[in-house]
Amino acid sequence: MKDLIASIKIQVNENIYVKDPETSKLGKKIIQESILLIDAIGFDNFTFKKLGEKIGSNESSIYRYFENKHKLLVYLSSWYWSWMEYKLFFATNNIEDPFEKLKKAITVVTEKIEDDEKTEHINELILNKIIISEFTKTLHTKEVDEENKIGFFLIYKRVTNRIVNLIIEVNPDYPFAKSLASNIIEGALHQHFLRDHLTTITNCNEKISPTDFYIHLITTILKK
Repeated sequence: MKDLIASIKIQVNENIYVKDPETSKLGKKIIQESILLIDAIGFDNFTFKKLGEKIGSNESSIYRYFENKHKLLVYLSSWYWSWMEYKLFFATNNIEDPFEKLKKAITVVTEKIEDDEKTEHINELILNKIIISEFTKTLHTKEVDEENKIGFFLIYKRVTNRIVNLIIEVNPDYPFAKSLASNIIEGALHQHFLRDHLTTITNCNEKISPTDFYIHLITTILKK
């Protein structure tokens, strides 16, 4: 599966960037080092000036790829969810039983991420840490409705709706499939965050994973 994913070009909405960073050595360097820098100092402290210093390039060169750091974060998020979409497809494609397929899909979107060495300029393990900590900042803005209209969050919504459809396959009578799917995807990020930082308000720990919790949840509420 990893070989297949590595051979596929991850698609990101062209409205997010000025120039596709995947088309040049500098663009890939911007993506690679921005992930490491955001992880190191946090998105709030991240600036294009700091990134330029890290990659040994003028700040203006980064603006040739991204209008601002918000759109860079949206790009990183879109790349992550597109990568997750491929993982979901390949992981569930040959499973016939609807409930087993749903469990596998939930495992994919909730499990601890490991770096895929075949994507050389993107460390998925570190990118996952950024998604856990910073993803909501792509959505919780005054511009969210306009950005949604032009497709900034299309891939994220596709991933969510893939889970929705699997829930409906298991139990077409369950009335809250969309709410459950979005809760699983965003809730898993939150549970990972709590496990790492606020341990007293989650049952997730080194022995119990967010995956365990959500599989228990769907088993309880969806099985007839």
